[in-house]
Formats: sequence, C-alpha cells, structure tokens
Amino acid sequence: MLAIGPLQAQPQPQPAPAVPAPASPSASEPGASPPDGAAQRIEVTGTVVRGDTELRRQSTASKIVVGREEIERFGDGNVSDVLKRIPGITVQGTPGRGGTPRMRGLGSGYTQILVDGEPLPAGFSVDSLSPEQLERIEVLRGPTAETGARAIAGTINIVTRETQRKPLNDWRLTALFDGGYLSPTVAWTRSDRLGEDFDYTSSLSLYAREDETRSINTTVSPTIDQRTRSLLHDQRLGLRGSGRLRWRLGEGESLTLSPFVVLTSASPRREGVLQQTRGEAPYERFESVSDSSFRMLRLNSQLNRRLGESRVEWKAGASHWRWPSRTDRREVGGTTPGLRSDDTVTRSQSLSTGLKSTTALADTHSLVVGAEVEHLRRGEQRSTLFDGAPVLGEFGDNLRATSTRWALYAQDEWSVSKQVELQLGLRGEGIATRGSGEGGDAVRNRSTVWTPLLHAVWRPAAQRRDQVRLSLTRSYRSPTLQNLIARPWLNTSYPDGPNEPTQADRAGNPALRPEIATGIDLAVERYLPGGGLLSANLFHRRIQDLMRTVTTLEAVSWADAPRWVARPRNIGDATTTGIEMEARFRLDDLLDGAPGVDLRSNLSLFRSRVQSVPGPDNRLDQQPDATANLGADYKLANLPLTVGANLNWAPGYDARLAEDQYATQNRKRVFDAYALWRVQPGMQLRLSAGNLVPLDDINGSTVFNEVSRTAYRSTVSWQIQLEMKL
Repeated sequence: MLAIGPLQAQPQPQPAPAVPAPASPSASEPGASPPDGAAQRIEVTGTVVRGDTELRRQSTASKIVVGREEIERFGDGNVSDVLKRIPGITVQGTPGRGGTPRMRGLGSGYTQILVDGEPLPAGFSVDSLSPEQLERIEVLRGPTAETGARAIAGTINIVTRETQRKPLNDWRLTALFDGGYLSPTVAWTRSDRLGEDFDYTSSLSLYAREDETRSINTTVSPTIDQRTRSLLHDQRLGLRGSGRLRWRLGEGESLTLSPFVVLTSASPRREGVLQQTRGEAPYERFESVSDSSFRMLRLNSQLNRRLGESRVEWKAGASHWRWPSRTDRREVGGTTPGLRSDDTVTRSQSLSTGLKSTTALADTHSLVVGAEVEHLRRGEQRSTLFDGAPVLGEFGDNLRATSTRWALYAQDEWSVSKQVELQLGLRGEGIATRGSGEGGDAVRNRSTVWTPLLHAVWRPAAQRRDQVRLSLTRSYRSPTLQNLIARPWLNTSYPDGPNEPTQADRAGNPALRPEIATGIDLAVERYLPGGGLLSANLFHRRIQDLMRTVTTLEAVSWADAPRWVARPRNIGDATTTGIEMEARFRLDDLLDGAPGVDLRSNLSLFRSRVQSVPGPDNRLDQQPDATANLGADYKLANLPLTVGANLNWAPGYDARLAEDQYATQNRKRVFDAYALWRVQPGMQLRLSAGNLVPLDDINGSTVFNEVSRTAYRSTVSWQIQLEMKL
C-alpha cells in the first residue's frame, strides 16, 4: 500500500530536508465533512459524481478545485509545476526543479499547505509527493474554522487518491531528459474492493533522478569584488508509498488506516572557482561532496461513527522521520584554505489526535465542532569541524526542541434562503515551544490566537449561474520552530573571523510574536455553459507584527570579532491588496463555428506596503506585482491526438526589506507544451516539453553597501510517458 515520486532538490542550499507530508484519510472518507466545512460536500458514492466546477460553485467559502484531468494534462514530474498554473499561485525556484508554492505572491508561512486536511509539517515539501498520487487540489482563498487559521494568503489542500467506484490498475512509465541526463520513473496505482465491507487504494513509485545546475554569484562592495562559478551535479534515488485501507462498519460508519512511507538518498557534488579582484580571497577554488538519506514513516487513522443525528469523526496519527547527512567541503588557496566537515543527524517524531462532530440542525444549519492536539519532538546531533577543530563547540552537539499545538473550533453552515448561504466560525489555537538556544539556555515561547470568521455567498438569479461572495476573516502566521530556537549557523564562506553582510550567519529569536491579519474578500463569479467560468476576486489584508529576517552587525559569543547575523524580527505593520481574475471556457460554446479549443487564462495583480520600511519598493517579501497564465488545449477531430500549451509569467521586482537592505528577483517566464496520443482503450502516450523558452533564475540582495547577485542556469526538459490501465 505504497506510493513513490521524485524528491526535487533546489540548487540553493537549504537548512532543512525537503520532506513529504503524510497523508490522512479524512479527505477520502465519503461520510466525512469537507476540509472547508461546506455542508455541500460532494460524496463520491453511488452514481452521483459532480465535476470540479460544481464543487467550486457549491462551496460557501471561496474555493478552486483542480481534478485529475488538469493534474495529468502536462504530465508534470512534480506537484509544484501543477500548482504554478492555478490562479494566484507562484512557485519560487528554477523551472522544472520544484519549489515552494505561495498564494497571492506571499512568502513562506503565509500559505497553509494541507495533505488530506492535515497540516504540512515545517521543512516538508509538496514535491515529495508525485502527481500520480493526487486525486485533486483544493485552493481556499481564506481561512475557515475547520481547516485552520494559519492561512493569511490562503490554503492549499492536496487530496490523495481515493477509492474508485470501479477497480483501478494504472501503470505509468516515464523517461525525463533534462540537461543531457536521463531520469526514469515507474509509478503504479491500484484500487479495488474485497467483499462488501473492505476497499483499498495503494500507490507505489520508484525514481532515479540526475541533473546539474550551473550558477554564477557576484559580490561587490568597497572592500571586495568577487565572482564564484559553480557546478552542482546531483543524483537521487527514491521510493515512496502510500495507501488507504477502509473497513465499512455499518451505514455511514467506517474505519480507515493510511500508511505512508518515504525512502530517499542523495549524493550531490559541487565544485567551483572564486575570482576576486579586490580584497583578499578566502579561497581560490572549492569542492564539496555530500551524502544524505531520508526515512519517514507515518500512520494515520480515522474512525467515523453515527451518534443519533450527529456524525462523529476521530482521527489519530503518528510519524517518525530521520535525516542523516554529511558534507565535506575542501577549499584550496586564498587566505583561509581548509577542510570543513558537517555531520548532522536530525530526527522528528509527532503524535496528533482530533475529534469532530457534525450535526444537521433542522433543514438549514450544519454545525461542526471539534478539537485538535499535536505534539512534535525534534532532535539534532551536529558536528562541525574546520581542519579537525570543532566549530561552535560551546553550544554542544545536541539540540532538543518540542512544540505542542492545540485548537478548538465551531463552525455553522447556514442556508438562510435559496439565494443566501453563510458560514460562521470561531477558532482558537495555541502553540507552546520549548528548546535550547544560544549557549544551551532554555527557550520558551507561547502564543494563543482566537479567530472569528465569516463567509457568505449570494446567488441573485434562480438559475444560480451568477454569484457574489464575501469573506471577513482573521488569520495568523506563527514563527517556525527553527526561527524560535535555532542555534547559530555559520556561513561556510567565512567560518572564522569577520564575515560579509551578504554572507551573514543565521540565528533564531525566541522573542518572536505571531503575525495577526484581518482581511476582506469580495468575489463575483459567472458560470458558463459547458463548464466555463468568469470570475474576479478582490482581497485586502492588514498584518500586525510582521516578521522579517534582518541582517545586523553583532558582537557574538561564537567569534572574537563582530559578525553579520541574520535574525527574524517583528518589525511592525503591513498591508496587501490585490485582484485575481480568471476566464475559462470552450471557444465553440461562445462563438458559432469556432474550433473546439479549450481556453484557460488568469491574471492576478498585487500591491503591498510595509509601514516601518521607507519606500519605494517597501513591499512584502517575495511578492511580485502580478502573475498570469494563458493556456489552450485542442483535440483533433480525425486523430486520437490532443495537444496543448501553457505560458506562465511573473514580472521581476525589487523589495526593500529594511532601510539599507534590498532583495531582487528577475522575471519568470515558463512555456510548457504537450501532445497526448490515445494508442488504444486503456493505453496512451504523452510527450511533454517543459520550459521551452528557458530564462535563467536570477536573484540578488543588497545589505548596506554590499551587493550580491546569483544566476542559476535554466534548461529545457523533455518527457515521454506511457500510461496503461490494465
């Protein structure tokens, strides 16, 4: 009962592993309540199956639903490439190599990511799941009491494969060609029933990935002028499995178990040359070799029972992951040559449980009340040596931290009339963190947030093709465990003595407070014949206690000289406003005699302002001014062939992070295309091309009078995929 897919690596170094989130059974249970608490949950039972557009229209809270057809369309190798085509979603990183999704252009932590309604743990990546494992993707533009309030930008709920009404036995054989390397993947999905009271779904995927990334970094200041050319060659093997086992215990009652396992290994090798024309170079060339593996096991359970007029759902889950890694980096020449060795073993265990009751009151109310508790324990053993001598030895080799989260919520879905529906909710959530900080001192942080929520939909016409939505919300963003208690992380380019502003150390801040946001959304939707849609959504958020990483020169305990250190801080208030527009229709439904081309387009415009930072460009971090998609699909009349293409675009931007600190990002332009040949019933061949007009990924930073810029080479990828239904 297993499933596997490619674990994508980023060329930029990451402090935490890209780890998949475990699946929970809640989204697949026909009798369960929907993640957003909508009373009109579409149940895949019997012979009634509603399309993605109908799911979207019937939801009281604004929601976009992306089904299997759209997920499969381009044969994407990772989930982030699927997400980048959804209105309002951008993906950071080099095209085709995965990345972190963000809604409304807002950076990490503003977008809540769920898998089957369960929170995605910090450090986990959506690209640890493969598209073959997904049933649908639900995008909620506002928080709800049931799905959680840590969603200032919105929520992405990834629903894994569900039990099908008919037996399913799918095989996918994929060959990816990227940068001159071949990467194969084999994926299998099986779904069936055994008797009247038991059904199951299982997925299994095995992959081998090899690629390389070339980059150039330039750093200029009054004292230095350097350029580093590097080549990263990465090899990864992975096996990923998931399953869903369900026993029917009676009418509307069931027990579901969902195991999830991930096994991966990676062997990246990086080499580079440093050219410095001003100042003394710390080294002339370097070579680093890394080996890491990742093992994760998780088991979720869900029991559904009927108690009188109520449906009660009890969930429990346990997970464990372990990530050992070793990196040896040898620097030759310059003023500080030597060998730096990092040996780290990170472990994490979590336990969670939740109880929810859904009760229909008369014919107009559906009341949901629930409680959740989650306990996370994380440990890290790290040894850092420079030429055999310990670095940061005074902080010890062990780090232990715990985090406990609780939540209470109530939500009422109220059908006021045939034209008006309301969703009223209240959620309280608290997080308590304990761990060791700098010097081994104990660190504690507690926060509690109560969030009232209102979603309303008005359908003025009897045919219900037009509707207006209004949402009033309160949401928040909590500090991560690493930002609260992380020990100092020295910059590898300057492990001793003074460093440079753009080569700063990193450290946590135990005094961080959560960001609190109040918001309003107003949307107008028109549903067209044949599944078409026209929509426009306006939003505004006001954020208090904005968290931002700020670099300052500090007298630190881990060095004799002052060093530049980047720490997260609360810097004041901010606002963001935007509009998201979408048009999707079949051309011949609107124009007589036109070809049967399916057209898809969306455009989002954003503006933001951080009050404590002087302008111009005092925007929220990583938020572009816009993002857009334009796509089309066409099925040839006389051939079993479907072709399609999509253009994804976002402009470049400058962001002022503080009075003397800036970040820059160049524009993104990704053009993908595919051709699907239906060989015979149950067999089809898909050819996909990704990033056909490659554009390098360029980002930079300015800290005081030092400017750093890095360019990552972008490549075209080709993929051929054979899909068989046996």
